[in-house]
Amino acid sequence: MSDYAPDFAQWSLDTIRDEDGALSWLEEQRFEWSTPTALAIEQILQGKTLILITDEKRKWFENYILSSLNSDKIDRPILSIVSIDSIYPHYNNINSGEMIDILDDMISLSYKDNYLFWYIGSGDDKRSDIAKRRDNSYFWIFDEDFHNAFKLKSYDTHLDIKLLQLYRLFNSSLNAAMFGEIDVNS
Repeated sequence: MSDYAPDFAQWSLDTIRDEDGALSWLEEQRFEWSTPTALAIEQILQGKTLILITDEKRKWFENYILSSLNSDKIDRPILSIVSIDSIYPHYNNINSGEMIDILDDMISLSYKDNYLFWYIGSGDDKRSDIAKRRDNSYFWIFDEDFHNAFKLKSYDTHLDIKLLQLYRLFNSSLNAAMFGEIDVNS
């Protein structure tokens, strides 16, 4: 990491402002964005696998992230990312804490605790339960305050656009961190 690399919060602000107003809604929330995102990126740079979970309404977004994060058009190392449904296709049928424990144990054994959950969706959706059990999980959560979370409003008429904009910023942040343009540890 070079001595002149800006910290992540400042880099995020500069990047938000460079978007000609498209991300102006995010400027006020940049600290709520930068803290959990920097922690997630730091874990990704350490080689942890991202296990992506979305609520049912955001399945389209899950597919978008899975197909674009490691696109053949991106000039960076391939990142380890999977969906919870690819690990356990019956995830929607889990209806008890005991079953979540069993699945979490299997994931911990399979990934040697070298993973983090990334949950995108409603805070009260049962699909968020497994991610909420781990302190290192990363959230883009709706209508709820939660640790390591960037909060959005489910009733926002521009929510889908904002999710795509956040993904674009997240992807740019990954690139900048990988190539030493920013310091996510500061």
